[in-house]
Amino acid sequence: MHLFVVSVLLVFGFPFIMTDVVDSFSTCSQFFFDGQPPVIPGILENSESKDNRYKLICQKHVNAYRFATLYDTTSKIPVFSAYKYTEKVKFDRPKSKWRIEQKLENQASKKDYCKNDQNVNCGHLFPSSHAADLNTAKSTFTLTNAVPQKISFNSGSWSHMEQKTKLMMESHCLDQNNKLVAYVLAGAIPGRNKLKDRVNIPSHMWAVFCCYSEKGKSWVFSAHWAENKDETDNSKTIDDKTLEQLEEFLKQTWPKVQLFKERCNNGKLVSQSGSQFQESQEEDEYFSCEEDDEYYSASEDI
Repeated sequence: MHLFVVSVLLVFGFPFIMTDVVDSFSTCSQFFFDGQPPVIPGILENSESKDNRYKLICQKHVNAYRFATLYDTTSKIPVFSAYKYTEKVKFDRPKSKWRIEQKLENQASKKDYCKNDQNVNCGHLFPSSHAADLNTAKSTFTLTNAVPQKISFNSGSWSHMEQKTKLMMESHCLDQNNKLVAYVLAGAIPGRNKLKDRVNIPSHMWAVFCCYSEKGKSWVFSAHWAENKDETDNSKTIDDKTLEQLEEFLKQTWPKVQLFKERCNNGKLVSQSGSQFQESQEEDEYFSCEEDDEYYSASEDI
């Protein structure tokens, strides 16, 4: 049956993604601090999935791995995406279409998000604005890197947090060689409601980075989480939290979770305040409900 579907898609000219659903995150360990992904007992241990509902994805585009995702095929949302924040080249936000993964069963589709009555759109975990280059930015437009996020939250306090985090990483994450390198995890906590009775709507979203700061001669971090709900105050912000505080919060859902190895846990909290943030561009302006789900190729320029 799978071969039949693939053949039909080829006949009608659908492009394919070459993203790898892998047995171990060791395939793309470069996106994790010290090469080690988080430990979520019973779900993700020793870089491997311990439950078949959770799939490991090494996200590939234009023949290179761009980031990594742990995907929950029952909830049809990612648990987290992991990426490195590095020096950026200048590029405009890509006008990319949201795509799905050819190698993954039981995933969200465009039809789940289209014309919904729950005030949600596709919320990036790895935001395109944090990408180092245009091809990496394009690679973030996969529904395996998205969750149903309240529109005002997506363009409001969460967007402000993403912009603030960029400033913090660019200020604090220069290493001994004056290179900008930060390891970032961004995820979602499953909620009680579903989008069109199929896709889980997260109750909360969270993000954290860790890096070495030559300026401070120490490892530093900053963590954030917030409830996925409608917002009316466009100036709302999300407080900076410690890595320990975030892990304690996540343990309500995943007991004994460990996001980073010890060096980060022993690091220092950094903060950013007093900044003016631009209006978010992380919205669904390139989402067409009239088009069918599409797959894209790792070598295709989308």
